[in-house]
Amino acid sequence: MTATNLTPSTVETPAVESESAISSIKAFFRTPAAGAFMGFVAVFMLFAMFGYSRNFLSVAGVTTWVNFASLIGMIAIPVGFLMIAGELDISTGAVLPASTMTVAIVCEHYQMPVLVGVAAALAIGALIGFINGYIVTHTRVPSFIVTLATLFAVAGITLYLSIFFINNTNSFYHAPDWAKSLFGGKVYGFNSSVFWWGGLIAAFVFFLHYSPKGSWVFALGGDQESARNAGIPVSRMKIALFMLCSTSAAFAGVLQVMTFSSATSQANFGLIFNTIIAVVVGGVLLTGGFGTVMGIVFGVLTLSIVTQAIGFTEIDRNLSFLIIGVMLLIAVLLNDTFRHLATSWSTSKKK
Repeated sequence: MTATNLTPSTVETPAVESESAISSIKAFFRTPAAGAFMGFVAVFMLFAMFGYSRNFLSVAGVTTWVNFASLIGMIAIPVGFLMIAGELDISTGAVLPASTMTVAIVCEHYQMPVLVGVAAALAIGALIGFINGYIVTHTRVPSFIVTLATLFAVAGITLYLSIFFINNTNSFYHAPDWAKSLFGGKVYGFNSSVFWWGGLIAAFVFFLHYSPKGSWVFALGGDQESARNAGIPVSRMKIALFMLCSTSAAFAGVLQVMTFSSATSQANFGLIFNTIIAVVVGGVLLTGGFGTVMGIVFGVLTLSIVTQAIGFTEIDRNLSFLIIGVMLLIAVLLNDTFRHLATSWSTSKKK
């Protein structure tokens, strides 16, 4: 009779795999992305149920809220980085229209090459971010106040210079075919911004969760003094995050003017609330030190469904703000619930 060759690893493999799967689930529920994901699924299912007969799940329905999410999302993630680091930037509502007008004025009215207009818009965004970061790190003024002042200052300058250069607060810009395809084209109904956002998501995930500097962001939101004592360049890191935020807003403006062939100098106050709501729904704590990129992505998608896809359902549009308010509260409660649940699992396992 031949003995069966059973090694310890062979016997324990199913148990090890099961334990690993359970650990992965617990690890997921410890992250802010858990509550954001559950909120997204709940909202998506609700709208799919009420909007099935009105083509919510059609290509036109999906592209409506995904296209909107792409422009909000590429700003929301850097805003989330700042919130994780314990800061806030609300000047994005003025940076985006400033970049759209920059591209329109430089390229349409002065007939400069497209890349010159794009570079000028991004440079303006980076400059605004540097000013925000420098003031925050070299004074004791809270970032909310600093960026609030920047919001109105940039909005005023944009209006003034628009009248000065073209005697109008709005402008049109018809980009060349290659630029239109690259920055403002469509693929099966999805704007180019969706694909740019996808690339940025990958870059942001790597930066925050896999690069050494990502841990610096969390350290800034935890204890700045300890972070400074650990050798983290706190001031430089914060300035870099403010610059990333403003530059991302400027790039979103570039994509917007290329997509819609128009620009406006009016400050976009709705953008400010949308990005902050998406970040909070995505599980980022206002106190800093906690958040994930994918959580913010789910928060952006959830907000976009509520604000943009409600027309594909029989739900009254006037209820959209009510839904957003309830959704915001439920998402925060879900994040706390999942974190406490994961902590209790971890504690019971140790016992």
